[in-house]
Order: sequence, then structure tokens, then C-alpha cells
Amino acid sequence: MAMLPWKQIDTVLLDMDGTLLDLHFDNHFWLELIPAKLAERDGVSLEAAKARMQKDYDAVTGTIAWYCLDYWAERLQMDIVSAKREVQHLISLRDDTIPFLDALHQSGRQVVLVTNAHPGSLSLKVERTQLDQHIDLLISTHEFGVTKESQSLWQQLQARLGFDPARTLFVDDSLVILEAARQFGIGHLLAVSNPDSKKPVRDIDEFPAVQDYRYLLEDILANPVSV
Repeated sequence: MAMLPWKQIDTVLLDMDGTLLDLHFDNHFWLELIPAKLAERDGVSLEAAKARMQKDYDAVTGTIAWYCLDYWAERLQMDIVSAKREVQHLISLRDDTIPFLDALHQSGRQVVLVTNAHPGSLSLKVERTQLDQHIDLLISTHEFGVTKESQSLWQQLQARLGFDPARTLFVDDSLVILEAARQFGIGHLLAVSNPDSKKPVRDIDEFPAVQDYRYLLEDILANPVSV
């Protein structure tokens, strides 16, 4: 279990998909539903449609396009938002998310959501989960034009929020993104080892990792931010 020096943490930056929300929705949508729709529309096999989508995904991984609903709507000639609404019942918070967020607030820490998700995805997920009621500020990296994989994003984010990187915790399920945050100088990093409830827990060695935030609550509340 990850042990964090909470006395040295004032600001907590949180990813959304796979970190606060179950990644099953996104994995199902992009890896199953979209290829199935393409296969039916274009009269190709599901395997061929999945292969095509994987190639398309690989071409833009880590860029703003990968996360952009407008990009995919144009690329696939498909109403992506409507397709998401077809399976919106799969959008769900992790069981440990609300207790975690409430403990962070109780301890006096600033809590900011920083997601690469397109504003359209963010608004749909907030609509389904009321996540905004438990977070101080919600930010989509689309407003900066770059993703969390980019050092430019971290520079712009720090300039906007004014956080002290050395006293900031960043939580994400992407090891690539956590590495980008480490390069920028974020002092405390935490990986999520079970982002998708339908997939096995991952072994993570590169960063401290957590499987259930509820194991952190006692430490968080015992170490409030000193005013």
C-alpha cells in the first residue's frame, strides 16, 4: 500500500477516467462499441473494424486528437456523443472515490480535476455522476490545447493554478502521464493499479500505487493542511 507524506501535500491534482471513474465505460466504448458500429455500417468483420480502429488510435495516441470527440466524429463520420449516450449507464464512480474526495476536502486540501477528456465527455460524466460537487475545480486540458503528456501543459497549469509542485500530489492511471508529471517536478505521484473494474489489477513498480483509496483516509485526516 502506498504511504504518502501528507504533511508535505497541500494540493491534489486528479485524473478522471480510470482514477475517479471506472475505466470500463471508456474501454467498452472505444474498443467494443465503436468497432461494432463501424463493422455494421461498413459491412466489414468486427475483427477488421477493430484492427482499423487500433491503427487510428495508435496514430494519435498522447495527442489532443486522441481525446477529441470532434476529431473522431469527423474521422469516423459518426455522432460520437450520441453513441456515448447509448451506453452512458456504464459511466460510474469507483466505490472509493467519494470517501477519498471528502477526506481530502475535510483535511483542507485543494482538489482539482485535470483530465484529457474532451469537454463533451467531461460534461456527460459530470451529468451522470455529480462529480463536480466534490471537487474545487474541473479542468479539461483541451482548453490549453495540449495533453498531460506534454510539458507545456504542466507549465500552463502551474501558471494558472499557482500550486507549489513540491507540495502537490498527482494521481493518474497512466504511467506515461505520471512520468511527464515527474519530469515537470510534481513532488508526489500516485498510480492507480485497478483503473478498469473488469480487468485484473496491474503490478506497478515505477510509482507508488493504490488499489483502494479508503486505505489512505486515516492518514489524510490525521494530517490536515496547517493554516
